[in-house]
Amino acid sequence: MNQAKTFFLLTTLTVLFVIVGNLIGGQSGMIIALVLAGLMNLVTYFFSDRIVLALYRARELSEAEAPELFAMVRRLAQRGNLPMPRVYLIPTPTPNAFATGRDPHHSAVAVTEGILATLDRAELEGVIGHELAHIKNRDTLIMTVAATIAGAIAFLANMARWSLWLGGMGDDSRDRGGNPLGLILLLVALIVVPIAATLIQLAISRAREFLADEGGARLTGNPLALASALRKLEAVNTYHPMESAEPATANLFIVNPFGAEAGEWFINWLRTHPPTEARIARLMALARGEAPLG
Repeated sequence: MNQAKTFFLLTTLTVLFVIVGNLIGGQSGMIIALVLAGLMNLVTYFFSDRIVLALYRARELSEAEAPELFAMVRRLAQRGNLPMPRVYLIPTPTPNAFATGRDPHHSAVAVTEGILATLDRAELEGVIGHELAHIKNRDTLIMTVAATIAGAIAFLANMARWSLWLGGMGDDSRDRGGNPLGLILLLVALIVVPIAATLIQLAISRAREFLADEGGARLTGNPLALASALRKLEAVNTYHPMESAEPATANLFIVNPFGAEAGEWFINWLRTHPPTEARIARLMALARGEAPLG
């Protein structure tokens, strides 16, 4: 169900992108939007992994430096029929981890110094399995595309709002803006659409986390170890959040590096990750041999 949900949400993002392009200037606005999105996707496709690893000062490890970690990653990668990813260490005491790379052959798993010191072997294996599931599912590419489209929508909508004030919109937009009601509706659309795009991007992120939890648990054969790891990681990140974390990359990590997120139903739409209690409940269902809902 989460795979179908992701496809639906990505399609909706694309539709919103088309809407913004039309608001800017009809067919010419569409062309501008498509060219911009293409350039942004090209850059993020080839360089997003290098950018995020550099952002967190991650250092690539050699097998001689971390033989047990490499053995764990290699064993799980072979079990998942994946090529061996590069392994990076992030110099922070806050326990966390993420995966990056455009495809399984250009992938990396990054762990913090804190996670190596906090989790036991089974729990760390659960986390590595989760990250390898992200790689296997190509979530790093999916999330890059979603973030790029949402970012392009926000940029184009901002450009369109300025164009309205400066009189630079296309003929169709000027016609709509020629009366007060048309102008109000146009402005509302240019405000609401970027917000909707951001909410959809976050929904995709949450759906992919559920899939990675399930995939990682099946890869290790120990759902309860991942559940235990998630419980520990959220607790520590809540009391000792990662000081170097960037909000724009929070969705990459296995748990939010800023700690537990608010739980009210309307705030849940703004989450980068599903509620940890919901993730744990699904993993416990897997341990009992039940199929998780959703």
